Amino acid sequence: MEYKAIFFDRDGTLTYRNKEKLEWLNQTIEGWSKRKFKLYYNRMMQLFDIAGYPKEGLKNIDDEKVFWKKYYEELLKAECIAESVKEKAELLFSELWCNNDRSLFDEVIEVMEYFKSKGYKIGVISDTSPSLQLTLENLGLGKYIDSYICSDLVGVMKPNPLIYKTALKSLDVIATESIYVDDYDVEADGARELGVTSFHLDRSGIKKSEWMIESLKEIIEYVERVK
Repeated sequence: MEYKAIFFDRDGTLTYRNKEKLEWLNQTIEGWSKRKFKLYYNRMMQLFDIAGYPKEGLKNIDDEKVFWKKYYEELLKAECIAESVKEKAELLFSELWCNNDRSLFDEVIEVMEYFKSKGYKIGVISDTSPSLQLTLENLGLGKYIDSYICSDLVGVMKPNPLIYKTALKSLDVIATESIYVDDYDVEADGARELGVTSFHLDRSGIKKSEWMIESLKEIIEYVERVK
C-alpha cells in the first residue's frame, strides 16, 4: 500500500487542554466571584448560544475574536461578576484564546517528523473555527502541516462526508492514498466509510478493534509493516 497523505484531528489527538491554564481560569473566576467555579461542557454550549455563535459558523479570525470576547463577558455575567466586565473579559481572552490553553501530546513532534521526512502531505481536520491554523502554528506545527480544514469554513461537521472530501481535495489525494486518525470513533468511522485508512485513537489502552491505537506512534509501525 502506497500512502501519500495523513490527516489528524486536533483536540484529543494532537493537543490536549493545559491543566495549568484551566486551573488559572478557575482560580481567576473564583477570585472575582468569591465562589466555587467549574465550567462544564453543557454550560459552555449554553454560553455559546447566549454570546451569539452563528449557526453557519465563524468565517474569519476577526469575527472569532469578537465572539470570544463576548463569550467571556457572558461567562462573567453568569457568575454574577459586574465590575470591569470588559477589562476582565479581555484578560481571559488574551490568556486563553488561540491555543494558549493547549499543549501537544508527547509523541506528536516525532510522528510529524517521520511523516514529513517520508514525503507525506499532512493535514488537520477539526470541528472548530478559523483559528485552527494559528493554534497549531503557535505550538510549532506549522512547518509540518500542509492543509487546515475546519468545520466552520466547510459548513459541516464530522462525520459528514463533505469535510473529509474537502480535506482530500486540499491535498490533491484520493481516499485510498490517505490515513486519518481521530480520538472520536464516529469521526474515524466517517473517514473509513469513504475508503480512508482510519484509526481511532484511544489512549486508555483498551483495545477494542484492529483499527484502534493508543499512541500516534502505532501509525508509524503500521505504515512500516504494510510497505
